[in-house]
Amino acid sequence: MDDTIAAISTAQGVGAISIIRVSGFDAIKIVSRIFSNKDFKDAPSHTIHYGYIMDDNDKVDEVLVTIMRAPKTFTKEDVVEINAHGGIMTTDKILELLLVNGCRLAEPGEFTKRAFLNGRIDLTEAEGVMELINSKTDISRKIALNQVGGKVSNMIRKLRDELALIISNIEVNIDYPEYEDIEEMTINKINDNLSDLENKIDKILKESKNGEVLTNGIKTVIVGKPNVGKSSLLNRLIGEDKAIVTDIRGTTRDSVEATLRLDNLILNLIDTAGIRDTDDLVESIGVDKSVKLIDQADLILFVVNYNEKLSSEDLAILDKLKDKNYITIVNKCDLDKKVDDDKLKNTVYVSALKDVNIDEIGKKIKNIFNLEKIETTDLTYLTSARSLAILRKVLDSVKAVRKGIENNYPIDMVEIDLKDIWNLLGEIIGESYDEELLDNLFSRFCVGK
Repeated sequence: MDDTIAAISTAQGVGAISIIRVSGFDAIKIVSRIFSNKDFKDAPSHTIHYGYIMDDNDKVDEVLVTIMRAPKTFTKEDVVEINAHGGIMTTDKILELLLVNGCRLAEPGEFTKRAFLNGRIDLTEAEGVMELINSKTDISRKIALNQVGGKVSNMIRKLRDELALIISNIEVNIDYPEYEDIEEMTINKINDNLSDLENKIDKILKESKNGEVLTNGIKTVIVGKPNVGKSSLLNRLIGEDKAIVTDIRGTTRDSVEATLRLDNLILNLIDTAGIRDTDDLVESIGVDKSVKLIDQADLILFVVNYNEKLSSEDLAILDKLKDKNYITIVNKCDLDKKVDDDKLKNTVYVSALKDVNIDEIGKKIKNIFNLEKIETTDLTYLTSARSLAILRKVLDSVKAVRKGIENNYPIDMVEIDLKDIWNLLGEIIGESYDEELLDNLFSRFCVGK
């Protein structure tokens, strides 16, 4: 990190302004070389300066230059931001001049990576930056903001502090057994403390499922036998003709995907091939895929016909859903009723063709996922797959230690295992990491962030 990096931080294209960001030891000196009649050597931190970017004696653009001196910057390095007019050619020309004068083009996410490596933010806060950029609803923005602000990190640090206290008490009891004024850490006390820690971790994991749903969306699969109106329902929900609709059975042979925003919920909708026995090779592949998608879904919209009795195909699908999160959509309610709906639950009666009761599906989904309750909670969740995987591993390790205690493991072996768990929790916030992990994480950021 000894070099100075530069990148365009605004979206490429024509706009009112563009921002070119520079960070590193020589940031101020390099920008001074291309700024009109101004040496920023003595410029105070956090000041804005008006002038021109120059290419020798030619004016490139009229700009505002913001000087920010270390350590009170995002990267904790000297940072300069050039606010230029938003033309593509002008912006590229300024970046070119910076590179010619000693900057290196920043890699994706390198500004945020430097902020992490220099101790400005931890790893969960860095992930929060990315989620804040990618947030699609107001509530996912709030969740990401809690990460950026350190609330998630503080939650993990409290778990580490509780574990550190248990470890330190064990060490004192082992190393200084002659002291009478220290708390005796019996096996039962350790087990009780770990039981409390286990409950807290389990609670965080359960609540973080809400965060996953609100941040990443609900994988929603539309299933049913052929010709019950799955594709028509998808088209009606998203308000466009995305899926092909005909009266021919087996028209949908592969899954069709679309996204629907439902207030603060994102539905990642997948329309599937009608599930039935078929000799058509291509259609049978689509049917197999539909069955697999049922197992992968967060929510299933099971569609049946209002004007038909439940068939063996309907009942077979219903049997596959008995342990799943699903809503039964009884379609074609504008026709004569023949469906034996006493066998169904979580039902919504609609007509995709006539646009009847489609809004009721959204209301039912909100109730299933307790959206109103979630929106009033603290919204301090772990949402990244990396963090959640580590915390699940921590929970399994705590359970294993408690089982070891019940099997009379030596106290010094328990202490070693607890230190390993403490280090695992540190991986969530980046107290320990490897370069490959960092490269993978920050490579998903945009250039200039």
